[in-house]
Amino acid sequence: MTTITLARGDITRQRVDAVVNAANSSLLGGGGVDGAIHRRGGPAVLRECRALRASRYGKGLPTGQAVATTAGDLDARWVIHTVGPVWSATEDRSDLLASCYRESLRVAGELGARSVAFPAVSTGVYRWPMEDAARIAVAAVRSTPTAVEEVRFVLFDERAYEAFARQVG
Repeated sequence: MTTITLARGDITRQRVDAVVNAANSSLLGGGGVDGAIHRRGGPAVLRECRALRASRYGKGLPTGQAVATTAGDLDARWVIHTVGPVWSATEDRSDLLASCYRESLRVAGELGARSVAFPAVSTGVYRWPMEDAARIAVAAVRSTPTAVEEVRFVLFDERAYEAFARQVG
């Protein structure tokens, strides 16, 4: 059974098997969590992301999908990159957001990861409301069969931490 834990702080400082990156589809870095992971992970992460773009993901990683690279200089073995949806007031994209968590857990399982750190995918520049994102994330993790033993949600601020804490119970 998977244990869900919460941590407040910097996802790039987590000692886990895999860190999930809230990536953009280019896989080439950006702002927020994505930029932080690329900066701290170092050139090895970007090198593998460029190789993925040159091979399987020439048009970018599709929203809701996940792919792994080395973690470079992070305290993890792998980075699992997933592309969250941009929030929309007129279109329900909840399943795409849930897919980010399901697909990341699938990739983690294939790698043999036992511990995975997730950020609050899509809640930054993609503007997904935090309470709803927490509900979707926790439900997706709880309903996904996986060999991963610990899922750690690493939340940047107190508001995000509290939203996830209400869902974890």
